[in-house]
Amino acid sequence: MHHDEKPAFSYPVKVGNISANAVTVRLTADEAELKALRDLWNVLEVKSLTSELQIARWKRDGVKIKGRVKAKIVQACVVTLEPVESDIDEPVEAIFVPEGSRLARIAANDSGEMILDPEGPDLPDMFSGDTIDVGLAVTEHAALAIDPYPRKQGASFGERIESSEKDDVRPNPFAALKDWKKD
Repeated sequence: MHHDEKPAFSYPVKVGNISANAVTVRLTADEAELKALRDLWNVLEVKSLTSELQIARWKRDGVKIKGRVKAKIVQACVVTLEPVESDIDEPVEAIFVPEGSRLARIAANDSGEMILDPEGPDLPDMFSGDTIDVGLAVTEHAALAIDPYPRKQGASFGERIESSEKDDVRPNPFAALKDWKKD
């Protein structure tokens, strides 16, 4: 086994142990993993990361995982540099096929068997040997949800007014107009 970078959050699963009946796996990152994720994602802190996944066989020799990943992270606000906490709650869906598998080739040459739906799972991930790392898949899905421009509530760049779900703090002039038009 060659030692690449050890993933920040690793949860190897032996493919031979996976059956057609989905098993539910619950993952929780420990202190060391949270620190490694913090460095990987370049954020101030990763307070927690948990995931619940269904893992099952996919076609003959593939593996499918489906579930959710949740994380609490702290980033520096791009405006004020104050810490901003955010919650990540993302669906996780991935298919793993062995390297050199017919399924991998089918997916790669787009023979129409796997239609890539932008909302659906990506192309299968390849795995070598007899193990897949679902921890890595989980953290990759979580990373996609990290806001590259975290902003503290109410911090705005100069005059550009950001719309956010907190819009209703200022009375909306149009709302008054709308009420007035009703009669």
